[in-house]
Amino acid sequence: MPHLTTTGATRAATSGRRLGFGVPGCAHPLLAPVEWAELTRPGTPLHWAVLNVADGPGCRPDPHCLEAAGKLRNAGIRVLGHLDTAYGTRPFGEQISDAQRFLDWYRVDGFLLDRCPTDRDALPEVRRTTATLRALREGAHLVLGHGAHPYPGYAETADQLVTFTGPWSEYRWSQVAEWTADHPAERFCHFVHGVPRGHLDEALRIARWQGAGTIYFTDRGDAGGQINPFETLPGYWDEIVSRIGPGISE
Repeated sequence: MPHLTTTGATRAATSGRRLGFGVPGCAHPLLAPVEWAELTRPGTPLHWAVLNVADGPGCRPDPHCLEAAGKLRNAGIRVLGHLDTAYGTRPFGEQISDAQRFLDWYRVDGFLLDRCPTDRDALPEVRRTTATLRALREGAHLVLGHGAHPYPGYAETADQLVTFTGPWSEYRWSQVAEWTADHPAERFCHFVHGVPRGHLDEALRIARWQGAGTIYFTDRGDAGGQINPFETLPGYWDEIVSRIGPGISE
C-alpha cells in the first residue's frame, strides 16, 4: 500500500485546472430518461459518460441505448463502454469479447475497466488488456476503475485512474498517494456518494487539493451496498454544474 499524504506539489499541480464530470453509468435510458437527456445539455462540463447496458454490452443491440449513446456523441461527449474486470479474475477473452460488441453495436470511444485490481502482480494482465483495447479502437480513452490508489505503474497503462470510489464519510478524511503529484490532475477521477448539499464546497476543495480532474459527486446513498448510488443524477445536479462552470468542447 503506497504511503498516503497531502503535498504542496499536489496543490500546485491542480491550481487553475478545470474540474469536469465523469458519469460512472446512469440506469437504462427507459428507467432514467431525464438523466440521459440532462447529460447532453449544452455547457455541461462532462468529460465522459459510461454506457452499461446489462453488466456490459448485453447479448444484442439495445435500441434505447443506441439512441442515448448517439445523442451523447452528437453532443461531443465521449461514451465509454463498461467492462467488469472482477478485480483481475475475469478471463481476458470475455473482456475483449464485450469490448468488441460495444464497438460494433454502440461505437464507443473507450472503456471504463470497472473493479480493476490495484496490486503490482495484476499489472501485466491489465496492461495486456489495455494494449488490446487500443489495438481494437485507435485513440480509445481508457479509465481504470480501481476505486483506491493502485500501484504507481498503473498510471502508465491508461488515460485516467479512479483513485477514490466510496462514501462522503470516508472521502472527507481521505488522503492522496504521494506519487500522484508527478501527474496532472486530468489523470485522476473521484466518485463519491452520500455528499450532503451543504458540503459540496468542501468536497470540491478536497478534489482540487488531491489533484482529481474528473469527479462525480451525488447525495444518493448506496443503502449499505444494496444499490448503485450513481445510476441517477444527484438532487443538486443544477447547482454542482453551475459551481464547476460551463464545459469546453475538446
